[in-house]
Amino acid sequence: MIDDSILLKRRFDVLGRNTALFYDEPVHLVRGEGVWVEDAAGRRYLDTYNNVPHVGHCHPHVTDAIARQSATLNLHTRYLHETVIEYAERLTATFAKPLDTAMFTCSGTEANELALRMARFATGNSGIIVSDFSYHGNSATLAALTTAFPVVEQFPSWARTVVVPDPTRDRHGASDRQLADRFAAHVADAVRSLTSEGYGVAAILIDTFFANEGLPDPVDGFVTKAVDIVRQAGGLFICDEVQAGFARTGDAMWGHQLSGVIPDIVTLGKPMGNGYPLAGAVSSNDLMSRFQSASTYFNTFGGNPVAAAAGMAVLDVLEHQQLRENAREVGQYVRTGLNRLRDKHSVIGGVRGRGLFFGIELIDDTGAPAPDVTKRLVNMMRDRGVLLSRIGRYDNVLKMRPPMVFDITNADLLLSVLDDALSAL
Repeated sequence: MIDDSILLKRRFDVLGRNTALFYDEPVHLVRGEGVWVEDAAGRRYLDTYNNVPHVGHCHPHVTDAIARQSATLNLHTRYLHETVIEYAERLTATFAKPLDTAMFTCSGTEANELALRMARFATGNSGIIVSDFSYHGNSATLAALTTAFPVVEQFPSWARTVVVPDPTRDRHGASDRQLADRFAAHVADAVRSLTSEGYGVAAILIDTFFANEGLPDPVDGFVTKAVDIVRQAGGLFICDEVQAGFARTGDAMWGHQLSGVIPDIVTLGKPMGNGYPLAGAVSSNDLMSRFQSASTYFNTFGGNPVAAAAGMAVLDVLEHQQLRENAREVGQYVRTGLNRLRDKHSVIGGVRGRGLFFGIELIDDTGAPAPDVTKRLVNMMRDRGVLLSRIGRYDNVLKMRPPMVFDITNADLLLSVLDDALSAL
């Protein structure tokens, strides 16, 4: 077996000394199955972080579909292929009208880049609004719009950021309506600023689950008010569903369906192919077709026959194994358990999330965010055989987003190990 320290040096030498790695002591993973991954020494870890293997690591139905199609035909999408068309039909059928047409890409970055191009084409404007703690991709345009972590690109003059409400820290006695109005006013200010400087408003690009922002409890009416303001200014609503989509919330197939607003463009990514590179944008046939007529767009690998077979298999598993229902039931079970831990451990300031996307906010004795404690706890959980991470404006929300086959037994193990680690703090 290769020594991990040697492998780490080789990684630094060939991939860069600062290439991203989780945990103070990196994990050398070699295989996975369901909600479990195994390292090179044979130790198993409960995966409560990764949404790429959306229906479970190496799900046999998905891997078989990929293998069969790969052994039959795989090339770009400028030929007729029934699987590609059938997959697009099945996928778009899960959306409300007029979201009935898809263009496929390989990554969420490409999908969001495509969505921005479409919005600018459709509106004739260039201004973009994002949250002040967001990440939507790694292209030059999207990196410049990133506000959640450092990038070399400067934030562009044609963009504005808005704060999204976090009732835990922002309410100050306000009702949900007052809170929604207060934060929608930031969107109105952004619209006025972009308009006065001649950019106009092309789109607001947000994840309505606000995952990177720390999973704040939803404020009824905020998304509706924000989108209304943008649309009145001639802009579109682009919803990034990379994290909240594909039934993860348990209560809906798509996160935006919980906000009561139908986007103009929806972008999809990571979970779509269960690890096979597949992403895309969904919009109306009218908008998509007009854009296609004005700008020749194709993607050599996006939505090819193997990708479509993988995507179709993911939809099969979601349906046949009733994973939306599983997300709702197990997610509620976990939240109940996390609330019990909150009563026991004062370091937990609150429980967040919905379905199989949940977290706990960690605080210090004064109630202030505790990022150092959160980082320490992430590493303690890794040492105890559970993989998770952290998110949020203050980097103090424990992030748990397991594969959709996560069950009650897995939940009991997570809660038990978390209780032990919290006690050890």
